[in-house]
Amino acid sequence: MILITGGLGFIGSHTARALLDLGESCVLTRHRTARVPAFLGDEIGERVIVEDLDVTDREAFLDFGKRHDISGIVHLAGAPIGTLDPVDEFEVNLRGLLNALRAASEWGVRRLCVASTIGVYVGVDDVPFREDVPLPMTAPHPIPAFKKSAELLATSVAEQSGLEVVNLRIAAIWGPLGRPESVFFAVPRLVHAAVRGETPAFSPPRRPAYAGDGGDYCYVKDSGRAIALLQTAESLNHRTYNVGSGRVTTNAEVAAAIRTVLPDAPASDLPDGRNPTAPAEDAYLDITRLREDTGFEPAYDVERAVRDYVTWLKAGQER
Repeated sequence: MILITGGLGFIGSHTARALLDLGESCVLTRHRTARVPAFLGDEIGERVIVEDLDVTDREAFLDFGKRHDISGIVHLAGAPIGTLDPVDEFEVNLRGLLNALRAASEWGVRRLCVASTIGVYVGVDDVPFREDVPLPMTAPHPIPAFKKSAELLATSVAEQSGLEVVNLRIAAIWGPLGRPESVFFAVPRLVHAAVRGETPAFSPPRRPAYAGDGGDYCYVKDSGRAIALLQTAESLNHRTYNVGSGRVTTNAEVAAAIRTVLPDAPASDLPDGRNPTAPAEDAYLDITRLREDTGFEPAYDVERAVRDYVTWLKAGQER
């Protein structure tokens, strides 16, 4: 049985679905999320157990191992950035990580996967980003600042204890259950506006979006499957894996897919070219390690992803 902290969250719920499809059963923790996605509903009480957990509560965390036969952990839970005082924010996330590491060690789990981010590569010039590239010691945002520290700490614990810890450097993820707007990329806003029959707004304080801007925008069902494959692989050759599409997707490609899926939707009116303040080259992840060690290949190209997301939104699902 695989424990997923934050298992009813955006990426967590899709990882759970992918693990179920691979024949696993799951314990999903939640702290503030009440809803259970429809694509997990039929499994609740059968192959899926949902329990409340504050991951900073050490005793409550360790108690899971007394009540469930946990064979692996996917640690995705964390305090949303900007919701707490900066010191409290780091403390909450650090306590959650340390409790996951302690639980994995005490329970003797086979593998602990820990969420990191593509943001740790900010400042790296060579594209695509490869896991073995040296990372800058600076971070322009709290998320990569903590994730770099978490990777170092988790890897150190693994090397000293023999625990298998895998760091997951996750790309920009979008799709069902995701936020309708992101401060990092334009895709969610483009799709949600089209479904509402509106022209997407990119006026301040929103970040401007140009047709030529792009990045490694991975559909959430692909990211969930990649994480599930890494968690269940018979053996892995590395401690760190990129989780993404392995390619650049531009806003123009997304807008074109939206026109195909929703021909009557208003035009996105994205300015041509690239944002003059953007880097000269769009960043994306090299997923060679992921492919070689798990056989993963993205199942969703841009049009299929847009079509799937639009169908989900029109069905009246959450967000």
